[in-house]
Amino acid sequence: MVSLRNITKQFNGVYALRDVNIEFPAAKVIALVGENGAGKSTLMNILSGVYPDYEGELLYKGEVVQFQSPRDAQDRGITIIHQELNLIPYLSVVENIFLGRELMTPWGGLDTPKMKNVAEELLSRLKLELDLDTPVSQLKVGECQLIEIAKALLVESDVVIMDEPTSAISESEVYALYDIIADLKASGKTVVYISHKMKELFTLADEYVVLRDGQVVKQGLMAEVDEQQLVNMMVGRALAERVKCQDRITDATVLQVDNLSLAHPLKEEMLLENLSFDLCKGEIVGVFGLMGAGRTELLETLFGLRGKPTSGSFSFDEQEMSFFTSPNQALRYGLALVPEDRKGDGLVLGMNVRANLSLSVLSSLENLGVLADVQEKELCQQYVERLRIKTATDQQHVGNLSGGNQQKVVLAKYLATKPKVLMLDEPTRGIDVYAKQEIYDLIREQAALGLGVMVVSSELPELFAIADRILVMCDGRITKQFKTEEATEETILQAALPDQ
Repeated sequence: MVSLRNITKQFNGVYALRDVNIEFPAAKVIALVGENGAGKSTLMNILSGVYPDYEGELLYKGEVVQFQSPRDAQDRGITIIHQELNLIPYLSVVENIFLGRELMTPWGGLDTPKMKNVAEELLSRLKLELDLDTPVSQLKVGECQLIEIAKALLVESDVVIMDEPTSAISESEVYALYDIIADLKASGKTVVYISHKMKELFTLADEYVVLRDGQVVKQGLMAEVDEQQLVNMMVGRALAERVKCQDRITDATVLQVDNLSLAHPLKEEMLLENLSFDLCKGEIVGVFGLMGAGRTELLETLFGLRGKPTSGSFSFDEQEMSFFTSPNQALRYGLALVPEDRKGDGLVLGMNVRANLSLSVLSSLENLGVLADVQEKELCQQYVERLRIKTATDQQHVGNLSGGNQQKVVLAKYLATKPKVLMLDEPTRGIDVYAKQEIYDLIREQAALGLGVMVVSSELPELFAIADRILVMCDGRITKQFKTEEATEETILQAALPDQ
C-alpha cells in the first residue's frame, strides 16, 4: 500500500530522519515504535502531507506521490489521528466532527439533522454518548480524543495513522477502538499504530517498525519478538529493574479528606459523593477508575479549581481547614497539581524553558518589582540538572521539547513551589517507555523526600509499579482501597465497574 524509500528530513541542519526505508502493506496493522524524538511524528507528518518537502520517495499504491497538505493526503485516502487534539473549543461536537466536510441540503444550507445522525452513529461505534450540541471545551480530554477518532472515521481512508489513540480513553472505549481497527484491517485498510503501551502493540499489530535517532533499526513480525526485545531495540539499552521501597512512608498524615461531595454545576447530579481517604508523608497513593469516575474532578477539587464542595471536611498537614478555593491558595499552603493536559494547562508553548519553569514562583524571584534574572537562571539550572531535562539551552521553546521533557518541565514548575503534597494526573500520558521510567524515578524521589504523592492513571501496570496503595473510583465514589501488593488487575477492574 505505502512504501517509503530513502526518506530524509532535516530541520536547521539537524537530521530528524535519515535514509528511512519502510513498507506498510495493505490489510495489516503496523506498530511504529521508538522513544520520543526518534522521528515517528516527522515520518507520519510526511506521510499525511504536513511536511511536503523532504528527500527520497513516497510511493502510494505503486505511484510516486508528494502530498502538499493534510487535505491533499486525505483526499487521496490517507488520514492521521493526532495525539495532540485538533478541535475548536467553542464549536459543538457535531460541528467539530464535520468541520471542513459539512453536509449540505439541496438548497445550500447545512443539513444539521443528517450530520447529527451520522455523528451519533460514529460515536456509538466508539461507545460514547454525548450531547452533540455541547461545546468541546466542556468535555474531558478522553472524550475529545474519541471525537478526534470519529473525525478520522468519517473520511473513508485506505491508510489510517493512529498516534497514541488510547492515551486518554477508558478501557471499554479501548476495546471499542480495537473492534474498529479489526474492521479496517478486514476491509483491506492499512493501519499504522503508534503507541508506547506494549500490551496494545502485541494485541493489535501484525508487524513492527522500530525507529531510533531518525533511522530504522528493524522491521519485522510481532510474533517473532517479545516486549523486552522491542524495548531494547527502541532505547538501545536494557532498562534497569526498579524496586519499590515503602520504608519512606511515615505515620504523619499530610492530607485527610472526609465525606467530600461535589455537585455538578449545571446538572442535578453529583460529581463526587462522600469520598473519604488519607495520605501520609512519603506515601504514593494511586487513583484508578474508568472515564467519568471522577478522578480528575477529585484532584481539581482539592486544588481549588472546582469551587466550594457541597460538603465534607479537610485537613492539610495535620491542620483542619476549609477546602482550598483557588490554585494560588493551594500552592501557598503546599499542595501542587501536575495537570493531565500538559500542553493546554501546564505549559505556555510559545515561551522558553526558563520562563515556563519559573511561572509558579515569580513572586519569590522579584526584587522591587523587577524579575531577578540571575536567580531565575539559577533556579532553572537547578531543576534542569535535578530532573535531567534534555534541552540545548534554557532559552529553547518548550514546545520544541519531547513529550517526556515537557512533562519534566511541568513537574519542575510545581516542585519549585516546595509542595508538601504533589498530585499528578496521568503523568506519563503519551511519553516513551524510557521517559516513563525517569518520571517514575522522580516520583519516588519526591516521596523519599517526605512528600505525599497522589497519582491518577488509567494504566494499571503504572500504578502497580509506583503506588503503595490504590484507591478505586466509580461514579464519583471510592468503591475500594487496596494495598498494592494485595491487589490484582481483576480485583481493581471489578471495583471500577458501575453497578457494584
